[in-house]
Amino acid sequence: MEEIEELSPLRVASTVQALSSALRGNRENAPAANRGKGDRVFPDPEKLWFKESSAKNLRNRDFLSPTTVLNTLYADGQVPPAVMSRVLSLRGSGVLPVAGAEVMGEGLRLRVDRAAAFKAVLAGRTADYLKPSSQKEGCVLINCPALHPKIYTPTPETLTLGQLRTVLLADHMGALLRSQGFSVFYCPKLPKDANMVAFLRALGIDWPTAAADLTYEEQEEQILKALESSIYREEGADRGRKTCRGGGGGKKVEEEEENEGALRINLKRVFQEEGLLGYDPSLGTCTVQRDSISQLAQLALCTADCTEVTVTVLHVTSCQDEFRQQQMAMLWRASGAPHAQKHVVCGPVKTPGSHLTAAQYLQLRRGQMKEASEMKYGDQVEGQTWDDIIKVMTSATVRFELLSTVHTSPVTLDVQKEGGVSTKGPRGGVFVMYNCARLHTLFDSYERGVEKGLYPEIPEGSQLDFSALKEEGEWLLLFNYLIPFSELLDQSGQAIGYEGGGARANIKTEQVRLRKGDNSVLKVKVSCRRFKVWKMMNVFVFQICKFLVSLSKDFSSYYNRVHVLGEPLPHLFNQMFCRLYLLRALRELYHCALETLNLPPIRQL
Repeated sequence: MEEIEELSPLRVASTVQALSSALRGNRENAPAANRGKGDRVFPDPEKLWFKESSAKNLRNRDFLSPTTVLNTLYADGQVPPAVMSRVLSLRGSGVLPVAGAEVMGEGLRLRVDRAAAFKAVLAGRTADYLKPSSQKEGCVLINCPALHPKIYTPTPETLTLGQLRTVLLADHMGALLRSQGFSVFYCPKLPKDANMVAFLRALGIDWPTAAADLTYEEQEEQILKALESSIYREEGADRGRKTCRGGGGGKKVEEEEENEGALRINLKRVFQEEGLLGYDPSLGTCTVQRDSISQLAQLALCTADCTEVTVTVLHVTSCQDEFRQQQMAMLWRASGAPHAQKHVVCGPVKTPGSHLTAAQYLQLRRGQMKEASEMKYGDQVEGQTWDDIIKVMTSATVRFELLSTVHTSPVTLDVQKEGGVSTKGPRGGVFVMYNCARLHTLFDSYERGVEKGLYPEIPEGSQLDFSALKEEGEWLLLFNYLIPFSELLDQSGQAIGYEGGGARANIKTEQVRLRKGDNSVLKVKVSCRRFKVWKMMNVFVFQICKFLVSLSKDFSSYYNRVHVLGEPLPHLFNQMFCRLYLLRALRELYHCALETLNLPPIRQL
């Protein structure tokens, strides 16, 4: 086993970048056929290597440079000895240790020194793999229009499923951005005694509150004066102007106004003259309504809480409300608000054959979860402990149902009463929470064994021989989940701080390029440049859910196949301890990922 020096944590992206540099070298071996007039044509650096992730391919390789790439780079596809030497001697900050490489029919196969990698991750600073690689600065205000008062304060009975999806997304994004180091605030603040507060807490959402009698009269007056003196104000009593309202849930508001004294703002001029891209060209001129002023006053008050110089506002809204929220954003801009604003737009939630409010949906899922638990565990499902478990499992079910799909896409829910939820099988939140609980049960069993004198205490990692981890599922858990997790978290902060790209929030990603047809959750690319624009901010949100489900499937398969706590025989302890190190890191990985969903781990089931 190669000893690797203590450098930065191992990273897939760093390894692919180093491998690409080693393979390309000075390009002196490129065939003449690939040369243009005085220039050579080479593959894009990001397409030189693939990270493998399927159990089948990981049996004989960890990275692959396909034959098509080799034929492009080298005459007859023959890798020169000097290039092979560079690949085999690859070292560097964050680079996985290389055990060997060989050219086969499919291309240049590279194998990682797995024992060295296990030791570096598990016996080193494991915590570095469970957090973003760097901390960022700045303030993010997450605005959820679904919770703003229209005529009355929203209630669980009036909240639609599409609006609930935006609230869950806002909560999840806030947790992810906080892990990046951002200061995160939410708007609006809900009245402390509002039914919505208790409803959201039942889902694990601790939304900020304010005194029930709090008013925004001072801020509203300031906003109104700013709009009245705005350069975008239009004079006159022209008819046919669009009305700007701050509400949500419905069609575009395009009411005819004949009030000659109404305040009108030309929103189209705002985004055109300030160079803001991606806004609907039909925004036109709108008539300002009182509820619009109220929402802008709350936004202004919440941004006042941000002490950082840089403030980014994310409006998380449904596709039905996107136009209206663009109106509000431009109206706020017209009042003089300097903050960068981005829109995160959710697709609709469909419930064929039924129409449920958010309150009815939560009640349905809670009843189904209790029924499923009683069928599995019988009479023991009673008391406060089980009430808490059912509450968390219900919240997990709801969150995974509404967040596991790319947020711009529609979600279709089965809300038939006979459909139910299952405590078995890989079905989202329940399956994830169950496997997290299995890890806690495992370590409880180990601790009881220590108390009985069956097992010694776990020694320091430096005393263990990690070459004992030979089961294919063990490498799969480390290589596909523990090592890449920090890079997955890094993606969450890339949506902040970029003015370009339009009204909708964009994410800049550095992602893992896998083999075509691979079914792994991280089926995306690694760029050899520092960042690469990919899609709208739809990656990190749903990937956490997909990541956890995929992790749970692979962990469950491994756990069902391998007996971790073996016979209390000294010659078996090294392998048992190595496995406990791996699974302890995996348990912490679950905790960190669930924390971004504001889901506490369940320690027993």
